[in-house]
Amino acid sequence: MVCWILLLINLTSCVCGTFVVNGTQTSYQAEENHNITLEWTFTTNTERPPIPLFIYCELITDHKRSGVYDRYDGVEVSESQDEQFKGRVQCDKDALREGRLRLHVTRLRTEDSGLYRCEVLTNYGGNFGECRLNVIAARVQPKDERQEPPNQGTTTCCCRLAQAVVLLYWSIYLFFL
Repeated sequence: MVCWILLLINLTSCVCGTFVVNGTQTSYQAEENHNITLEWTFTTNTERPPIPLFIYCELITDHKRSGVYDRYDGVEVSESQDEQFKGRVQCDKDALREGRLRLHVTRLRTEDSGLYRCEVLTNYGGNFGECRLNVIAARVQPKDERQEPPNQGTTTCCCRLAQAVVLLYWSIYLFFL
């Protein structure tokens, strides 16, 4: 019995050692309120589809760990997603068949910055990949005085003055006729 357990552990470590999850980029930078796509690739086996497929992605910061995305045997698990990411994260399900994990994060916030770790587990292995995201605060655009609308009061005053001058001119002209 002990021999079977050792053989099973040995075979499992061999299979897991060949399964790789890599981030397509090691770091990303984006501006607050913009959108971004974080991407990892994982080993696929063309002979066997990756079923079951388990995915868990989390954000790791100095202060806490937050669930970003969770997929259990082909079904998204929203209960493990942190409130910070509710309604803002989508996974490209078509890319999963090709061995690509693409997470679309919308309306970025500065607190989305940190280390993103995605763990992938299939019937032929499991591993994780990491990347770092830095979200910078949105730049405030200074007001451009040339783009402000013209002062309506000055325009109205000039029009009234012009009307008065024309009326005075016609009055003088008619008086001398």
